[in-house]
Amino acid sequence: MTIGNFDGVHLGHQAILERVRAHADENGLMPTVMTFHPHPRAFFAARAGRPELGPALVSPLRDKIQLLHRHGMQQIVLARFDARLSGMTPEDFIRHLLVEGLNTRWLLVGEDFRYGHKRAGDIGLLRRMGEQLGFRIETIADVPDADGRRISSSELRLALSQGNLERANNLLGHPYSISGHVGHGQKLGRTIGYRTLNHKVPENCALRNGVYIVQVHGLAERPLPGVASLGVRPTVTQAGRRVLETHLLDCDIDAYGKLSSVEFIRFLRDEEKFPDLPSLIAAIDDDVRHARDHFAFHGL
Repeated sequence: MTIGNFDGVHLGHQAILERVRAHADENGLMPTVMTFHPHPRAFFAARAGRPELGPALVSPLRDKIQLLHRHGMQQIVLARFDARLSGMTPEDFIRHLLVEGLNTRWLLVGEDFRYGHKRAGDIGLLRRMGEQLGFRIETIADVPDADGRRISSSELRLALSQGNLERANNLLGHPYSISGHVGHGQKLGRTIGYRTLNHKVPENCALRNGVYIVQVHGLAERPLPGVASLGVRPTVTQAGRRVLETHLLDCDIDAYGKLSSVEFIRFLRDEEKFPDLPSLIAAIDDDVRHARDHFAFHGL
């Protein structure tokens, strides 16, 4: 078993998960990860009345769960991080959750892992109680990138906030994407010649608002090329929430309610507020030209 937030499931996380999976296979155990929802920092920020201080999120919960499973976790424990859990003593966390609740036999954590009320628990306490209660502790050091820098969710959030997809993808080990069910929008796109797929995204999604070249998975046998806008749609609404709108190139399919994944390929420009719809349409025309040029050269 391992424990953590695992936001983004980047290469550092993947090294942890691979070690858990390998040890489980060698010893006939169930590879398990415990993660939290909401993020503990988001919980404490909300409790302090400052929700804006919570961390931006790399992955919606669905994507995180899928990635954890893809990297070998057969059991995922999603713990609700609330007042009860945040107030639990380190000893109770170990005894009631890890041992009585999950029958933990082997636990892998980072060298700076802290837990329990006010983060009072440390590795030393885990080792002492593990000897008493029948489980072993192993620690893992930080995983560096090709330049020797620590791979972290903070570094990944920074890259996404800058629209730096190359850096983000290097930290993830795969292209960044957001999945969700296609929902109904305001139907404006079809009136201006650019019908869109609409995905809800978390308000605190780490990715920079703007226009991107994308490809969409899950709606056809092969990826579908497109151009997407992430943001609050300032030209057409005054109080919008963040939404991901994707226009598919040369493809008109009924996707409402279907689960699909939008893979971000290249950042084109920031979101803008245009003075009128003709100006908006001209900008979209230009975005689509850039996307067509990209796919004509690179393919899917």
